Amino acid sequence: MTRNIRLKIEYDGTRFCGWQRQRAGKRLNTVQGEIEKAAKKLFGEKISLTGAGRTDAGVHAEAQTANFKVRSELPLRNIEKGLNSYLPKDIAVLSAEEVGSDFHARFNAKGKLYRYTIINRKTRSPLLKRYAAFVSYDLDITKMKMAAKYLVGRRDFTSFQASPAQGPKISCGSGDKRKRGAVRTVKRLDIVSSPPLIEIYIQANGFLYNMVRNIVGTLIDVGRGRIAPEKVNRILARRCRSEAGQTAPAKGLCLLQVFYNAI
Repeated sequence: MTRNIRLKIEYDGTRFCGWQRQRAGKRLNTVQGEIEKAAKKLFGEKISLTGAGRTDAGVHAEAQTANFKVRSELPLRNIEKGLNSYLPKDIAVLSAEEVGSDFHARFNAKGKLYRYTIINRKTRSPLLKRYAAFVSYDLDITKMKMAAKYLVGRRDFTSFQASPAQGPKISCGSGDKRKRGAVRTVKRLDIVSSPPLIEIYIQANGFLYNMVRNIVGTLIDVGRGRIAPEKVNRILARRCRSEAGQTAPAKGLCLLQVFYNAI
């Protein structure tokens, strides 16, 4: 009998080339790849792990969700303990539960919550260097909060999507098919300042590639005075990546929660 097992996973993404297992022939360290290797040792069979989302290289997670199907009859507690015994110290399975056969960690996800951490002071932090972006410039939190309000709700976030690596250039604001599908609903965008730390929480029903890091980079530029808060509305309307701000470093980003309907 095949079982569908759902995992909640925490990891430090510093030394990994992101979540997703790489194509055959590429020997890159990934979170998915490490868990699949651990599962093969535990179950004696190859499993295919499906994650709720593909975090980039250097991005962390407090509660990534993933599922896999297996024929093993091992108790759930043994699965959790067994996987952790084979995993490297920067990945941990927090829980394992059996779910219905139709559960899919990615397709059933209704939204995600991320936190981005900034350390805002004149001197870098050796203790937080792996988990927070260092910004030495003074940041105006009030202006950043004003700008954030324009990003809450159902919006076209093309301006905050990473530019395609290949293919012909697309004029800003064009109706090209690749520009479609960029509409997302941001339900929450909170900026919490506890000097020298600034934490930005963003929850949405889905995210475009690098969307959170591009939003954060733009908010940093607002805080520095490079972009006026009200200009963010125009950036959205232009649907052009070059209009928005910098891409914030990956290390400040952490996946906090994946939302699902009750199982």
